[in-house]
Amino acid sequence: MPGHGLGRSFAYLLTSTALSNLADGVLKIGAPLLAVSMTRSPTLVSLVGAAATLPWLLLALPAGAVADRADRRRVMAWAGGARAALLAAAALAGAYGLLDLWVLLAAVLAAGVAEVFADTSAQSVLPMTVPADRLTRANGRVSSAQMIGNEFAGAPVAGLLVGLLPAAVFGVPALLYAAAALLLGGMRGTYRPVGDGQPRGPLRREIGEALRYLARHRVLRSLAITAGLLNLANSAYFAVFVLWAVGDGSAIGLRPEGYGLMMTAFAGGAVLGSLLAERAAGIFGEFRALTGCWLVSSLLLVVPIAVPSPWALYPTAVLWGLVGAAANVLVISARQRLIPPELLGRVNSAYRLVGMGGMPLGAALGGVAAEFAGLPAVLLGATGVCLAGVGLVRRALSDRISRPLTSQAALSDISRSL
Repeated sequence: MPGHGLGRSFAYLLTSTALSNLADGVLKIGAPLLAVSMTRSPTLVSLVGAAATLPWLLLALPAGAVADRADRRRVMAWAGGARAALLAAAALAGAYGLLDLWVLLAAVLAAGVAEVFADTSAQSVLPMTVPADRLTRANGRVSSAQMIGNEFAGAPVAGLLVGLLPAAVFGVPALLYAAAALLLGGMRGTYRPVGDGQPRGPLRREIGEALRYLARHRVLRSLAITAGLLNLANSAYFAVFVLWAVGDGSAIGLRPEGYGLMMTAFAGGAVLGSLLAERAAGIFGEFRALTGCWLVSSLLLVVPIAVPSPWALYPTAVLWGLVGAAANVLVISARQRLIPPELLGRVNSAYRLVGMGGMPLGAALGGVAAEFAGLPAVLLGATGVCLAGVGLVRRALSDRISRPLTSQAALSDISRSL
């Protein structure tokens, strides 16, 4: 079991992450493709994206509080087991011919609830598993495993399953989530936060403490707001992009297998971006590298609109993956270093509430707007919002983007931001 020189516990965490993200990939690509086979309504198709991300809006803060009270490894294991059971039930419904759009939405929503708790604890457990000076490297390996599972392997598997056996879109992830939960048992030691996870006060007070910390921290606040704008716009874009790309009446004319291939191309770029993030941070400084990746990713959204061709889409997907994964590694590593360990779960979840809470709204708005204004208007409008978000963060952090975050001077500046 490869640990990449980061220890035995990290090796188990990494392998579990790879399996659970392969399950995520099958579900992430398979669910919208199943929805397209049931309806061509942009509004109804966009509900799949909204259902997948709505739990982040509703449950991110409680999940963070749980991560700061309980053993984070056990929270991940219980969440994985819950996803396995729920999706197994959905697969059984499909096997008996009971699968329709509403069963599909219920299964995606239930899996999303468990994902909030699993992912919040996973980002909080990593700094307890590897030394602080290896966080960017470890996050790069984790992000690489996530992309390989989510896109590189999961996408073509999902495309194949949709055509052959729709119920397996839920059954295969159920088995993978169960295996991932069992692997976490190989991690040695306890993964409770400071104070053995004992409550330090009422849950509402602990959540309020995290929200105040985020609101007062200039760097984290700016990054969270920008991430929120980017995720809202990207959710609107990709909630309806499947209609722009897949089907006989679409602009690009892909078949489901071709859409899976596009996501595989995305994953290939993402794996490379995850591994290059640490080097890019060393050359350009973390903030400059991060904002540069966000800018390139936003500009690339124009390509499938201006050149609706598979030959333009596939290389664009590679670049999307490369800069998106690098940005993800950099921003996660920054959060893990800047947030005190005893607040990591709660402040992480508060950040993700701001950063991801708009995703279900974006997905729903994208679908409704496409019904009235058409797909091109939604895709171009989302691109404009992304570019505006990048401009805001560069202006807010213009005095910091020229230096690596890990330098002593930058850390001193950041501490004065509180």
